[in-house]
Amino acid sequence: MSGCGLFLRSAAAARSCRALVAFTASRRPLRTSPPSQAFAKELFLGKIEKKEVFPFPEVSQDELNEINQFVGPVEKFFTEEVDSQKIDREGKIPNETLEKLKSLGLFGMQVPEEYGGLGLSNTMYARLGEIISLDSSIAVTLAAHQAIGLKGIILAGSEEQKARYLPRLASGEHVAAFCLTEPASGSDAASIRTRATLSEDKKHYILNGSKVWITNGGLASVFTVFAKTEVVDSNGSVKDKVTAFIVERDFGGVTSGKPEDKLGIRGSNTCEVHFENTRVPVGNVLGEVGGGFKVAMNILNSGRFSMGSAVAGMLKTLIEMTAEYACTRKQFNRNLSEFGLIQEKFALMAQKAYVMESMAYLTAGMLDQPGFPDCSIEAAMVKVFSSEAAWQCVSEALQVLGGSGYMRDYPYERILRDSRILLIFEGTNEILRMYIALTGLQHAGRILTARVKQLKQGNVTTILETVGQRLRDSLGRAVDLGLTGKLGVVHPSMASEGHQVPSPPCHGGEQPSLAAGPGHRGRAVLTGILPPAPQDSAHKLEQNVHYFSRTVETLLLRFGKTIVEEQLVLKRVANVLINLYGMTAVLSRASRSIRVGLQNHDHEVLLANIFCTEAYHQNLCTLSQLDKHSPENLDELIKKVSQQVLEKRAYVCAHPLDRPS
Repeated sequence: MSGCGLFLRSAAAARSCRALVAFTASRRPLRTSPPSQAFAKELFLGKIEKKEVFPFPEVSQDELNEINQFVGPVEKFFTEEVDSQKIDREGKIPNETLEKLKSLGLFGMQVPEEYGGLGLSNTMYARLGEIISLDSSIAVTLAAHQAIGLKGIILAGSEEQKARYLPRLASGEHVAAFCLTEPASGSDAASIRTRATLSEDKKHYILNGSKVWITNGGLASVFTVFAKTEVVDSNGSVKDKVTAFIVERDFGGVTSGKPEDKLGIRGSNTCEVHFENTRVPVGNVLGEVGGGFKVAMNILNSGRFSMGSAVAGMLKTLIEMTAEYACTRKQFNRNLSEFGLIQEKFALMAQKAYVMESMAYLTAGMLDQPGFPDCSIEAAMVKVFSSEAAWQCVSEALQVLGGSGYMRDYPYERILRDSRILLIFEGTNEILRMYIALTGLQHAGRILTARVKQLKQGNVTTILETVGQRLRDSLGRAVDLGLTGKLGVVHPSMASEGHQVPSPPCHGGEQPSLAAGPGHRGRAVLTGILPPAPQDSAHKLEQNVHYFSRTVETLLLRFGKTIVEEQLVLKRVANVLINLYGMTAVLSRASRSIRVGLQNHDHEVLLANIFCTEAYHQNLCTLSQLDKHSPENLDELIKKVSQQVLEKRAYVCAHPLDRPS
């Protein structure tokens, strides 16, 4: 591989590089289906684009063998030479560890080969991410360098910019950082105040401003920086727009603050970065002037999926450690592993790991398809699900150890601290839920605009058609979206035949279920019709998708454009969609495992069926809460409580020992 000699600084690096030579020489495109580019968005319309997600993405056996040879030295290094406890205690990754990471080529995993990188596909990047996640500080350092720090150069850089910067970034000679967040602008990226002003000779931009919480900020030589610039619109008016720049520390005027003292990921370098009259050549604009916001979103959207495989790798190690303890620790003359409440925790951890791993590799497979498919919603869903599952599972693992898990002698408390950041960085989960819901609703709105307008205008034909659909739904119509049957894509073991659909939740209070008696508004199951059996996971997915699309149409009719302000509604929409994507991922993966005869595929079927059953009932409950008159919907009460608390900026209730004066 070109540039391979740069990495040969140890025997382990030599072995990994030899494996990589064979790997890159025989690499084949992923054997995936033709791209559809809108899988998640189409769920809003009640469609399952099967060719996008079935069969589950695969790599060739040759490619698998070769990447596994490359994985070996990296795994050996992390298990034998990385001292995570020391890194956490000292708040720094040792220089010798960083040098070894560079020698293994891990600073250039996704940099194309022609620029000295490994040129890994998204799928193979995800596979290495499982191992690198064994130390969270290292994982964050490497991700900040290549998933966001240099990613803009790969996605939006000119050929000249790529040739100039990528080789030294791939080797680790230069470290990259991503500079977006500012003291006054966190999730609201458009409100940044850092400014770049064009010089009189129009050869440079003069950059001034400060960025906060920048990972690698004290290590980096190259920064992707976002700043406001003046842009002349087509009508001649001047507006401030965000522009992305490639900034070198050597340009001058670049200083870094002291490293932050953080709760977790303590070994990663996080600090403020200040720019004072930094002269940036106009040739270092990344993308178009005024197009920086799009560059930033493309960078962030492209990297989020890898959190799923990284967290899954961490959880699999955590399960092994915790299971060893549970199977040897005795209480009441029995091993902990014999108690039902302990067993429940291991089932939860296994299920969450399986789902996030399935979602991550399904999304990676989509991204590896030709044509640069838009997987931003899918990637965001992987991030939200895996980050929240990580926090839950690490907490449960610590609980298994009891007091020992709380002590620094064990890694659990460190892993718990490290995991908390996952819900915050690369887009907070609250912001991502809004993005997931609004992007999908916008897509559905464009398609359904005419129909919604006709309903609002009282078009008789459209109204009768809608009433007919709701009547058929309430009578238990069969839903067939092509997942089952002779031509179905889901294995029969997860798709029982003879299914019938339960009645839907009410939509907007307009067509309650015909079977709903007093006190049963919004119930999801029609009287006398049983819900699908636990193993009937494919039909559960089909039913949920069908009624989700009905709910989407009702919400668009009810709120119109004002739905952007209905954050509690949008949260529920996002939660349903995340479950639907998780159900799709596990059904696709488990079906593939059965068909190719993978070891322990029956265990995969168990995990898939458990998750699909739980997600199915969660979705029915959530869809019911989206009914305008649902008794389960407490949104107005919640808003009232929060309003009173925030007005007082305090807990409002009197103390329980108080008495009226």
